Amino acid sequence: MTLPALANDLRIACQRVSRRVRFESTDELAPHLVSALSHLRRGARTPGELAELERVAPPSMTRTVNCLVDKGLVSRDDHPSDGRSKLLCLTDDGMAALDRVARARDDWMLHQLEGLSREEQRLLRAATEMLNRVVER
Repeated sequence: MTLPALANDLRIACQRVSRRVRFESTDELAPHLVSALSHLRRGARTPGELAELERVAPPSMTRTVNCLVDKGLVSRDDHPSDGRSKLLCLTDDGMAALDRVARARDDWMLHQLEGLSREEQRLLRAATEMLNRVVER
């Protein structure tokens, strides 16, 4: 297999795994809500910062934020240095929801791995290490 063919196959496989984990692991929260919450786990953000991180238009992020606030997963407070902006923070319920989603995703992946042989599991451990090195480059 040529290197370009490997690059294509690997990209597609990674995308398929990511999509399956995101969509099949839980129905508690839509994947785009989980993604926004995950950014807030790292610290408070403005809606504009979240939109930029998620690479979506500000009106789309406004809808996402409104949904998260309505669910009690995010608080929207006055920005301490910019009176025109709001600061979004993860609530305790938001943190608990993220933890539940992470457990569900891990459980889903564990179930997928249980049918593999020890050798296949060993190969996946090695592949995981290599993938992490590729991503960190």
